[in-house]
Amino acid sequence: MAAVAELIRTEADGKISFGNHLLQEKRKKEGFEAGGDEYKVKTFKEITKLERNGMFVYESVPGTSVEHFAESENGVSFTVEGTEDAQITLGLEEDTEYDVKINGEDAGRMRTNLGGKLNVSVELAGIGEVKVEISK
Repeated sequence: MAAVAELIRTEADGKISFGNHLLQEKRKKEGFEAGGDEYKVKTFKEITKLERNGMFVYESVPGTSVEHFAESENGVSFTVEGTEDAQITLGLEEDTEYDVKINGEDAGRMRTNLGGKLNVSVELAGIGEVKVEISK
């Protein structure tokens, strides 16, 4: 996997890929359309943020590159890459419990807050990329 040079793109399977954790300066792309939604991405080495139709979807500190990001009514899945361990915040259903798996390993059950945000830490340093699956 590599950084997404165009900042955001649609994959052949309809999922989106976004972010570039290798950029030294902040870049953004607005008005990207996929699946009937409009996306905005801001990214560089310190942070990656994704919005859909003006609503929060994803944020990582430090910045990450994300491939095959897929959302459903039951959760979200994606592959994430970075040079350092990252704290990822996802916008999901409020006050809901989710199962979290990282690289197929059970990371436990977590509950979103009243704003629907779920925080997950992923170890990326020396690993490169990991698969994240979050489901009700």
